[in-house]
Amino acid sequence: MTWNALAVNLAASAGAALAVMLATFVISFRAGVHRIVDIAWGVAFAAVALVTWALSAGHGDDLRRFLVVAATCVWGLRLALHIARRARGHGEDPRYARMLARAPGRPAVFALRKVYLLQGGLVWLVSLPVQAAAYLPSGPDLLMVLGLAWWAAGLGFEAVGDHQLARFKSDPAHRGLIMDRGLWAWTRHPNYFGDFLVWWGLYLTACADWRTAAVTLVSPLTMTGLLVWGSGKRLLEAHMADRPGYADYKARTSGFLPRPPRRTPVPRGSG
Repeated sequence: MTWNALAVNLAASAGAALAVMLATFVISFRAGVHRIVDIAWGVAFAAVALVTWALSAGHGDDLRRFLVVAATCVWGLRLALHIARRARGHGEDPRYARMLARAPGRPAVFALRKVYLLQGGLVWLVSLPVQAAAYLPSGPDLLMVLGLAWWAAGLGFEAVGDHQLARFKSDPAHRGLIMDRGLWAWTRHPNYFGDFLVWWGLYLTACADWRTAAVTLVSPLTMTGLLVWGSGKRLLEAHMADRPGYADYKARTSGFLPRPPRRTPVPRGSG
């Protein structure tokens, strides 16, 4: 492991994530719609991975480098394209509208600090295993194979869940109804669970060296925190709480880890 080269990569990748977010801020400010930053989230991960690919040449094992960078780009760009299609024809995301309505001072400056720069920093932090794995000199091992299997399972779970939800919403007869079919019958958040698997899988690709395993553990832990307690599951469920039928859906369906739906609803607060 060439730690000095990795340090240079960390600085360059921070610049790449920052550049994506600043460019997105300019575009969003001119368009008057900040939900574009959700598209940039996946793009920024791909940008960090591509910078890592370029800078890690001659330092890490080529097959390991290729696999981890390709996996990150596939995940990030698929997510960006999905969100872009979903946002087409819609105005501002209610989450950002509420946040900016309460912003102290100038809303644009508040959004730059609390949304764009924060997300850029999170991209850099969460992508630490991708950067570290590219500098490992050893070829793929059992942990990496297991990690890529987790990544593939997570990507599939997320993509299938997104497709099922998009098809459900495209039917006018389902307007106002709760999606409780397919993967959504097993967990209320197939997409977030898929992300969870993806990033624990990518973390395993950096675990051939105990030092990189220790240093990059913060990545999947941070992503898990965001998905379960941060801006993912918690905020979405708060937004859905008053929708008709959601309380029953919540009572019979797992909040995160997939499991068969309960046959009969249980009292609220027990799921």
